[in-house]
Amino acid sequence: MTERINDHGQPIGAPLPDWQGARLPGHDGLTGRYCRVEPLDAARHTADLFAAFCQDPSGAIWTYIPWGPFGTETELRAWIQGASGVDAQPYFAIVNGASGRAEGVASYMRIKPEHGVIEVGGITYAPSLQRTPAATEAMFLMMARVFNDLGYRRYEWKCDALNAPSCRAAERLGFTYEGLFRQAVVYKGRNRDTAWYAVLDSEWPRLEAAYAEWLDPGNFDAEGQQKQSLSKLIAAHRG
Repeated sequence: MTERINDHGQPIGAPLPDWQGARLPGHDGLTGRYCRVEPLDAARHTADLFAAFCQDPSGAIWTYIPWGPFGTETELRAWIQGASGVDAQPYFAIVNGASGRAEGVASYMRIKPEHGVIEVGGITYAPSLQRTPAATEAMFLMMARVFNDLGYRRYEWKCDALNAPSCRAAERLGFTYEGLFRQAVVYKGRNRDTAWYAVLDSEWPRLEAAYAEWLDPGNFDAEGQQKQSLSKLIAAHRG
């Protein structure tokens, strides 16, 4: 039978005789050069996260998140208590190494180890974490764990098609746009068309090399500004 190739250069219907499935991600933390990714915990992270989220009094960071904003620390604590320790969607606090404080959250979700598919979602970064090496490194650490340690074949990113910053972030981080699911979700009283992005295990080695080059301290000047952009490095490694 002649092998068929899809639009992204991947074989269609390729046999997987040695596939045994991937492992569940659990709640183990991750440590990098610029950040820590810690299991979300109300006692440890509520105060830091509430202070960080209050940097955005307009509430813009919650526009495309199904929950939030949180008007009080008590409200946020209640949400964290409900979200913590859930195996089906392990949530993590992103601790910025520059401040030593939790300034964002992210989770693994839609976990299908039998198919080797997992999604990153629920990403909410305070203004102080956005556009920092810690913000990018957190996504790198979570992706590296999925491919290097857990054995997944596919890592997904989905967002509201109107969420231009999230779409740009997915593309910058090396995800490939795969299409639009129209009228996929109703949240906060409105329709959501969902944009789908993904990284495959076959693409990961070159992405990992680009991330390593971008995260190297030598890629930042004395003011912490990048010398080479991640997008350009990914393009170069992809050839």
